[in-house]
Amino acid sequence: MNAIDLKAARSAAVAATIERIRGIETSQGVTRAALDAIKTEMLALAKQEHLYPSSQFLPPPHGEKGAQRYLLQEDPDHRFALYLNALNPGNATPPHDHTTWAVVVSVEGQEANKVYRRTANGLEIEREVMVEGDTGIALMPDDIHSIATPGEKPTRHLHMYGLALEVLDGRMGYDAATGAAVPYNKNFMRPTASPVGE
Repeated sequence: MNAIDLKAARSAAVAATIERIRGIETSQGVTRAALDAIKTEMLALAKQEHLYPSSQFLPPPHGEKGAQRYLLQEDPDHRFALYLNALNPGNATPPHDHTTWAVVVSVEGQEANKVYRRTANGLEIEREVMVEGDTGIALMPDDIHSIATPGEKPTRHLHMYGLALEVLDGRMGYDAATGAAVPYNKNFMRPTASPVGE
């Protein structure tokens, strides 16, 4: 498949998936059950690995931290934003929230998630989820989580948000030991790359 046909196929698959996701949110609202249904749609999209070749969706240069963030689709009002994040092993984030719902699934590689609850003494780990293969994670707007990319291979993961990351100005990061909250920088969440050859 040439680059033009691949881009068209990817755009069509993404648009159809997001249309179904839009319908789920419209009919069910933002609930755990709705997010599970959205996660099922996202897992099916991620299985079409040929749409996101590693040769086009590159991580940062070898050994560099951070992510290459590719915007796949976003509504004009910044709703229903889908990104592909490509990261090298060895990345980690502090605990943070999103202030919008989020679903993350894997095209390739692993992302270790810890989901926290706030307590009087700080944060406690509520559950741990390894995003890989048939396992994704769905997060409500006020859920707090941290991520790490273990292993030796770069990751390519699809991140679906109810509202685009670059317009989320109320996100907070948390000190795991004390629970203290500080503003979480939105600027570095902007898309950072375009697929190679497009």
